[in-house]
Amino acid sequence: MKKIILTGGGTAGHVTPNIALIPELKKRGYTLYYIGSKNGIEKKLIEECGIPYFGISSGKLRRYFDFKNFTDPVRILKGYAEARAIIKKIKPDIVFSKGGFVTVPVVVAADRRKVPCVIHESDMTPGLANRICIPHAVKVCANFPETVKEISGDKTIVTGTPIRKELFSGNKNAGLDYCGFTANKPVMLVIGGSLGASSVNTAVRAALPQLLTRYQVIHLCGAGKLEPTLNETEGYAQFEYVKAELCNLFAAADIVVSRAGANAICELLALKKPNILIPLPESVSRGDQILNARSFEKQGYSVVLEEEELTTYNLIKAVDNLYENRDEFIDAMSDNTKGDAVTQIADILDQNLKED
Repeated sequence: MKKIILTGGGTAGHVTPNIALIPELKKRGYTLYYIGSKNGIEKKLIEECGIPYFGISSGKLRRYFDFKNFTDPVRILKGYAEARAIIKKIKPDIVFSKGGFVTVPVVVAADRRKVPCVIHESDMTPGLANRICIPHAVKVCANFPETVKEISGDKTIVTGTPIRKELFSGNKNAGLDYCGFTANKPVMLVIGGSLGASSVNTAVRAALPQLLTRYQVIHLCGAGKLEPTLNETEGYAQFEYVKAELCNLFAAADIVVSRAGANAICELLALKKPNILIPLPESVSRGDQILNARSFEKQGYSVVLEEEELTTYNLIKAVDNLYENRDEFIDAMSDNTKGDAVTQIADILDQNLKED
């Protein structure tokens, strides 16, 4: 039996591509294990898949001053020791890392034990965690062709992002019924990411009176970010997080407003959903979502609305323009010729297994 350890965490975007790979890896005869943080979002998501889960200590890798910068190195070292012990016990043939700060001790420990590591980088430019991990990897799977220029050597392969097959099996009527919506009014889906996006939530709710005259609105607003006073609003359905029903909500949606995380936008591309992207601003990020969004805008897949421009008027105007021109965006996305990332990444894993 081939054994593989999957790792990735911190946000759902660092977990869902791993989940997308699971059925294909099982079909190819792999025994799967997962290493993540002890209490991160990945723990619940992976345990629901029935994969053995190992939690390790982890610390965030920050580029800015924080008092936790003095204590987190201890957590990272502890996580490294825990990961090394887990790898010694499991004896995997390969490790696949999707990114996030929890993966650093796992990838380094695997390399020290001579276990090959394959990394996936979703964004155009690698984040700090993956920059640390890349020297310890045998291959790097990338989402954007531009990423190849960012990584020295010839270990980078453009594969795209693994997409969960169940997202393609959605039922529009089931999605409408789940929200209590009708079939005679267009549907706008708002996705703030697994952690929610307060600025997007605020802007959408401020624009609701005008939006609801033309659209029905599904709002995925993040954990703890529901607005109880809007629960009985006709044509508006809000959820903290949706898993099983997500495919049906996508099927019901005519247009989508989303953050510009790489996995999210690749799902929108695969599903051919006209979209407005509101990337995280550079003031609270390293600017990767802005690069992702501008790349998709350039290719005709998306409209970009910078957070600094996120007013009620601008949001409503962008939504109306997108809906009126939605066929142009669908046509552009239909011309995309990226292959099946799940199969391609599984092939790379097969080709780089540890030699006896």
